[in-house]
Amino acid sequence: MSTDVDGDPRPAQRPPAALHDRLGYLLKLAQLRLGELTRAALGPYGIDGRELAVLTVLADHSPLSQQQAANRLGIDRTTMVTMIDGLEAKGLVERRPHPDDRRRNVVELTSTGRDTLTGATRANDDAERRFLVSLSRRDAERLKGALRVVVLSPSPTDCPPVGTRASGRPAQRSRHA
Repeated sequence: MSTDVDGDPRPAQRPPAALHDRLGYLLKLAQLRLGELTRAALGPYGIDGRELAVLTVLADHSPLSQQQAANRLGIDRTTMVTMIDGLEAKGLVERRPHPDDRRRNVVELTSTGRDTLTGATRANDDAERRFLVSLSRRDAERLKGALRVVVLSPSPTDCPPVGTRASGRPAQRSRHA
């Protein structure tokens, strides 16, 4: 069973031809399809993709404060507290006072958290491989590379829309063009 663009469970259908070139529509459908695969893959580990991201960041940069982890993931502090609460309740992370600043807590993976991260990462990688199976290895790497460039580049809100000058006013068309 697949989901439609709004997440409603319905049989998968091909998108209307008029939407085949709409980037937002294609990205949304791709995210829904990848989400289905990763949810199924991570289910046995009792975590979701966002929790996997938190565990990954904590493993790569341990120990981190909740605020540092939130900053690395680009999420707000309140959301991070809720996520850490959930991971702590599952026995995957633990908070403890920072050794140099007792007013701050650091968060670290437990041994169960490390084991979960190892298995869940493997399962997630397999889900991504299955998602990309219709592409050649080279095309899959190119897709990920292109998305990396888009995501890591400066915000598009810093660029004026096409057809406008830097002042934001519409560009005038030349009569000689």
